Amino acid sequence: MKTNTQLQHDVIDELQFEPSIDAANIGVIAQDGIVTLTGKVNNYAEKYAAAEAAERVGGVKAVIDETKVDLPLAHQRDDQDIAKTALSALK
Repeated sequence: MKTNTQLQHDVIDELQFEPSIDAANIGVIAQDGIVTLTGKVNNYAEKYAAAEAAERVGGVKAVIDETKVDLPLAHQRDDQDIAKTALSALK
């Protein structure tokens, strides 16, 4: 069984190896086979890819994905915008 430190390093290596992920802003915590991902990613595809990459590492029993998607200001929408769009789609 891998130590927490070994598992953490293996997951970090896997994240850095995955070309669809910018691993620079992702933190990794390992505790008894449970890996927690923290930090920020650029989009939901990257968030999903990071969790999948962590799951591929031998010794990982579960992944807790606490990464946040950091959308550019141009793509951020408030609740009022979302409600208007939903109402428009329903018409």
